[in-house]
Amino acid sequence: MILSPSWWRRRSLRFRITLLAAAVTFVCLLGLALIAGTTVGPLLTRSVDNELGSALTTAQAQVSAGKPPTLVPGMAVRVLDTAGDPVDGLPSPALSPDEVRKLKSGQRVHSEGTVGPDWRWLGTVVSAPDGRQRLVVTGAGLVGFAALVHSGSTWLLVVALMGGLVAALATWFVVRSALRPVARMRGSVRALPPGERLPLPVSHDELRELAAEFNALLARQEEVSERLRRFTGDAAHELRSPVASIRVQAEVAVANPDADLAHETLEDILAEAERLSSLLDALLALARSDAGEIAPASPVELVTEARAAVARMPAGSPQARVSGVAGQVWAHASHSEVELVLNNLLRNACRYAESQIVVSVLARRSTVRIVVDDDGPGIAPEHRDHVFDRFYRVSDDRARSSGGTGLGLAMVAEAVRRRGGQVLVGESPEGGARFQVTWRASG
Repeated sequence: MILSPSWWRRRSLRFRITLLAAAVTFVCLLGLALIAGTTVGPLLTRSVDNELGSALTTAQAQVSAGKPPTLVPGMAVRVLDTAGDPVDGLPSPALSPDEVRKLKSGQRVHSEGTVGPDWRWLGTVVSAPDGRQRLVVTGAGLVGFAALVHSGSTWLLVVALMGGLVAALATWFVVRSALRPVARMRGSVRALPPGERLPLPVSHDELRELAAEFNALLARQEEVSERLRRFTGDAAHELRSPVASIRVQAEVAVANPDADLAHETLEDILAEAERLSSLLDALLALARSDAGEIAPASPVELVTEARAAVARMPAGSPQARVSGVAGQVWAHASHSEVELVLNNLLRNACRYAESQIVVSVLARRSTVRIVVDDDGPGIAPEHRDHVFDRFYRVSDDRARSSGGTGLGLAMVAEAVRRRGGQVLVGESPEGGARFQVTWRASG
């Protein structure tokens, strides 16, 4: 079907606007033409009736005074008896008895001519000075009336068609002129070098807003591309290390069949495999977070979660304790997110704390906080803005030998920020690092 929705959607915007404007204009003009065509006939008839009525009033007064009626050019003024016969010495007007009856009652009569044109008659009964009743009538031939109505209707339809065509042409050129800046902007976008932005138009209109949105989109796209490139490179670098280590150790074990060396090598391979598995799990979690996957939020009790996280710490970890308000503190998050945050913060603190770790749970009116303090070397101020970046390590103390993947704190920041929370790092009163996580309080 030519006018199917798919066909319509494939047309250009200029074509669709032009076709709609032309169709609306043609329909409106066609409606006006039809209305005018149906009213032009009654309007002309009403005009003739007005002239006949004016002449009849004059003739009525003259006949009542016993005077002959004054002739009116282009109009017949006749005096008849009540039977319709002429009494003015002129030929019969060829009115039928029914038409005479209507004229005597004051009705208008439209007499169709058999040879000549149609006639319009108007009459009234008056009393002559001698007391006899006379029928005074006025009539006019409707010469060219039907042809005028027909030609007028035809011309109105022609005007409607021409108006639709003119509207289509005008709309076509107007839309083309209006879309020309958009076409230029599209060409500029195609030829835009990397890192460049569209120039903003001087006029503060929709085109300026469109260019601004394009620039914002380009900035976001470049930011995402840069993050993806950096993330991919860092991930490949981090994955290469444990994979290479496993391969080298496996080659050593194959080349040296000694049982003690093979056992030691397998232990090293197991440690590297566990580190590789942890790294892959972290990458998968971050990928899901980047894709917008987020668990439904529910009230989570932080004091209980903090104590459970401390209990999960491995043997040999620095001493840890939970310091919180009396009672329960509820956060608007999910259980898995709170567990991930606490596990990674405590794991990070375990690597660098010298003797103790303090987990504090604090509550305010609309927010709740978890603060993790350690007495380790701390984090220098110049590194605090980057510790939540993926694969970022502060120094050699945070190298691969410490067992970290460089993704734990990034996962903490991502989980908290997606809930509208905040993660900060600073200096602990114990002399080490302080990590502070803030969530919205659950009502």
